[in-house]
Amino acid sequence: MEVGLGGKFDATNVVQKPIVCGISSLGYDHMEILGNTLREIAGEKAGIFKKGVPAYTVPQPEEAMHALEAKASQLGVPLQLASPLDTGLLKNQHLGLDGEHQYLNAGLAIALCGVWLKTTGNLKNMNIDEHGKQSLPEQFVRGLSRARLEGRAQIVPDSLGQKHNSNLGGLTFYLDGAHSPESMEMCAKWYSHAIREDPSRLGERPHENHHMFLLQGGHPNSLGGKDHQQILLFNCMSVRDPQLLLPRLINTCDQHGVKFHKAIFVPNQSVYNKVTSLASLPTDPQQVDLSWQLTLQKVWENFMQEQGTPKCSCFSFQVHEEFKFSKCFLELRMLLRCLNF
Repeated sequence: MEVGLGGKFDATNVVQKPIVCGISSLGYDHMEILGNTLREIAGEKAGIFKKGVPAYTVPQPEEAMHALEAKASQLGVPLQLASPLDTGLLKNQHLGLDGEHQYLNAGLAIALCGVWLKTTGNLKNMNIDEHGKQSLPEQFVRGLSRARLEGRAQIVPDSLGQKHNSNLGGLTFYLDGAHSPESMEMCAKWYSHAIREDPSRLGERPHENHHMFLLQGGHPNSLGGKDHQQILLFNCMSVRDPQLLLPRLINTCDQHGVKFHKAIFVPNQSVYNKVTSLASLPTDPQQVDLSWQLTLQKVWENFMQEQGTPKCSCFSFQVHEEFKFSKCFLELRMLLRCLNF
């Protein structure tokens, strides 16, 4: 069972005697509920610990680790540190989830599964050491290599737009739901690596772009990626602090030689009430308030100016009227064309 938010007051605590508990990497997230320091946040997360129930975590910042250890000691919880996945254990397979942080998550998953299988008597003929350091069962290798999580480090080529209008060039969406400073950095690192692996960009190391909805477009006549542009399509809720998120994104991308050519700030409300090819615009769609998107745009522009970075074009708007989900890539492609992207 996955905890929804925090730990101490989460509904999953109705399970009073779980087999094992796990806490992944902690960072500054949901601070309006969990607290303003890593010590406070870790204390809330440690609320899932149960007396005598084994628990695992991954390497944490010192402040957070001390809080977890204190709570574990108080409850008599044998808290152990799960090692990151050793890629050699995948037997020439690749981890299904992209991003260096996923090796921490995979190591934690292996530890938790090992304890659960052993405790419940489901090991059967699987040869596994509890910490997954020496070898992994074939079932584990298969699961880790096939793991997928849509919306996290997901790459979506725009085959629909290319089919309808090849003159608009190639467009690839890089999607991720990062929403904390730490995850923004991991997201930016993943994106930096991903676009360099793109076979259409063999001629040159490209600039970068990142976050919840990432776009990379170019003209079909470009050679070696020279005409490719990185376009950021960004949204975050108003409870997030853009002054923590956007600089982390920009700086991490910049460290990898990545620059955004355009930035678009959009709301998370849709004017469509269903997601199908037959979706139609409501007869009287309510205009979405874009004041928060304009705030995001201002934070972006101010930071870029402070850094002395060449200004990139920024826009804040709501997409509707012709923007149907089944044609979203094509319509967005046309939108970018109209904006001279």
